[in-house]
Amino acid sequence: MHYDPIKDIFASIINKSPSLRVLFYKILDIMFLRSWYVRSELKNLRKLFNQREISIYDAGTGFGQYTYFAAKKLKPNTVHAVDIKQAWINDCKNFFAAKNLKNVTFAIEDLTNINHNSRFDLIICVDVMEHIQEDVKVFQNFYKALKPGGFLLINTPSTFGGSDVHEKSEESFIGEHARAGYSKEDLSERLIPIGFNIFKWKYTYGLWGDIAWRIGIKYPMILLNLSKLFFVILPVYYLIASPMMLLFMFIDFMKENKIGSGINLVAKK
Repeated sequence: MHYDPIKDIFASIINKSPSLRVLFYKILDIMFLRSWYVRSELKNLRKLFNQREISIYDAGTGFGQYTYFAAKKLKPNTVHAVDIKQAWINDCKNFFAAKNLKNVTFAIEDLTNINHNSRFDLIICVDVMEHIQEDVKVFQNFYKALKPGGFLLINTPSTFGGSDVHEKSEESFIGEHARAGYSKEDLSERLIPIGFNIFKWKYTYGLWGDIAWRIGIKYPMILLNLSKLFFVILPVYYLIASPMMLLFMFIDFMKENKIGSGINLVAKK
């Protein structure tokens, strides 16, 4: 199972109007438990800077979901959002210009080769590091890019089943990844020698969150990879499945997971 073909379909739809894109962001925020964790942590981190303006680096913006959230909800700030895919950056530029959000800039950047010096107060890195082989190089670049006292928020699959790592079937997402994911120890071993301190961490997508992900994301993705005709029945599917899925997500969000298929970690320079 592969994300990119499905992402391309959604991109072609949401680019038709800014309103559709905003609606798409809202749907992602509701349907993806990852977004619950990331947005909650970003709000907490923003409070640590009081009311002063901060500079934010969205390292791997994709559709621009978290760039939009940061630009609107973490003010006052400036946001520099980057991705390695030209098409996604172009789409984001057009959308943010249409929304007249002037505190955001975009660029094509390879995270293994960036050269920002003490520029940012906060780096957001969501579902990116599992795709990059030279992860230590990227973490070194992040450390250099942060101002003293700045924070790095990483959200990634974990080694405890992230991206169906233990499944060897064609339905696994792992074929698109450079690694299965990270444990808290894996990230600590990479970040601490560079100079980071582990500020906060939590395993996400525990038992209940993982079930919710399979109901709400994995199984629909499998169907859509089989045939795009399944787009027609998705509204009915989610009408039936959403109450149970959202309940399981809420349980996961509120409890402390001993392990989980994802990890949310904050490091401080």
